[in-house]
Amino acid sequence: MPATACEVRVLAHSAAAPGIRLLTVAWPRADKAPHAGQFFMLRCWPDTAAPLLSRPISVHRWDESTGALEFLYEVRGQGTRLLSALEPGDLLLLTGPSGNGFDAAAAAAAGKVAVVGGGIGTAPLYQLVRELAAAGCRPDLYAGFRDEPYGLEKFSPLCRRVHLATDSGRAGYHGLVTGIFHPEEYDLVLCCGPEPMMKAVAAQCEAAGVKCLVSLEKKMACGVGACLGCTCHTTGGAKSVCRHGPVFDAKEVFGR
Repeated sequence: MPATACEVRVLAHSAAAPGIRLLTVAWPRADKAPHAGQFFMLRCWPDTAAPLLSRPISVHRWDESTGALEFLYEVRGQGTRLLSALEPGDLLLLTGPSGNGFDAAAAAAAGKVAVVGGGIGTAPLYQLVRELAAAGCRPDLYAGFRDEPYGLEKFSPLCRRVHLATDSGRAGYHGLVTGIFHPEEYDLVLCCGPEPMMKAVAAQCEAAGVKCLVSLEKKMACGVGACLGCTCHTTGGAKSVCRHGPVFDAKEVFGR
């Protein structure tokens, strides 16, 4: 499905945690409904202004009944700082939905599912667990944060169990999320977060003989696979994260 460029209006914008923002916009294209793991390219500055590139941000939540589309993102650089200044009623340009996300129906049919996320990598997992729940699957969630966790209260009604780990020990298990994750208990693992975390989860799954799908994050220029700026190395050769992913089989991207 080709990505669509559309000017949209901000419905709400608030702080979810220090440095973390929740942006809600009105997405008018019900015929271009996003699904878990897909992303949009966001831009609220003129083409002639810096930064040069739009910012790729994954779908946090899509409400088909109201047309509300949510993005949970971390303020990291110039582009996200400009996005963070948006107020209700402001306009911005969205291009998407882009990428190949998670197939929730196929995942739900696989059996017992674990969803593993780290930090802002938990953002796209909320739409994922919503779609899994709609398909009749209540997954177990494993979430890791450096210090203060955020956003997990929304996951609880949709998940069988929620497991929490923090590097600082502020909440949950004191340590990495891989310390409380046991892939041999599951038929399928779906993962998003920092690459070192995903590699560690993938290695655990490989040792347990459990299939693992990961959602990669790369800097992107076009978001549609035309510029090859987000190329990643896979066992099948070089591929664009924006067009072939961002969701890949872990063996394909970490198995070399």
